[in-house]
Amino acid sequence: MGVRLRSLLVAVLLAAQAGLTHAVPTTFGTIVGNALLCRDHTDNLYFYDYLTKFFQPAYKHEGGAFWFKTDGATLWGIPISEVMVSDDTSPYIFVGAVAAAPPEELEKAIIAQVGVHYTKIDTSAFPVREAKPASRIVYFDTQSKIYCAKFKPMPPVQPPAVKLPPARPRSK
Repeated sequence: MGVRLRSLLVAVLLAAQAGLTHAVPTTFGTIVGNALLCRDHTDNLYFYDYLTKFFQPAYKHEGGAFWFKTDGATLWGIPISEVMVSDDTSPYIFVGAVAAAPPEELEKAIIAQVGVHYTKIDTSAFPVREAKPASRIVYFDTQSKIYCAKFKPMPPVQPPAVKLPPARPRSK
């Protein structure tokens, strides 16, 4: 095989591999969508690895989270521009996403596709919406954020060791 042909094949293979790492995976809706609805176990390391594999490394790390650009991704028919995953500094483990729609539209899309209903849990001008078990939708400028946050499981606490008084000599 000629040098030119070999170089061309290598270039095509590298381009194909690069394209695979940037394509939105077919599992995105199932894995990320269910996590955002709190329908699955929330494991920040799993989601960090998943998003790094399919969307490149996080582009920023702030607010206790790693932020990933998710160009081309959609959930419930709504474009999802970013997904964030908690780091280990928060007392919560969470997965969140920025949706290119106001909360009212995102809520309607979720109801239409999966039947999950949200309740406004405050009376502010920009109310937080919550669904059972704990998924929330909040305003994010003209867009919305949807997230699932759970307390970190804490390791079992061992009771302190019992100190026994020194043994007394027995009298005869």
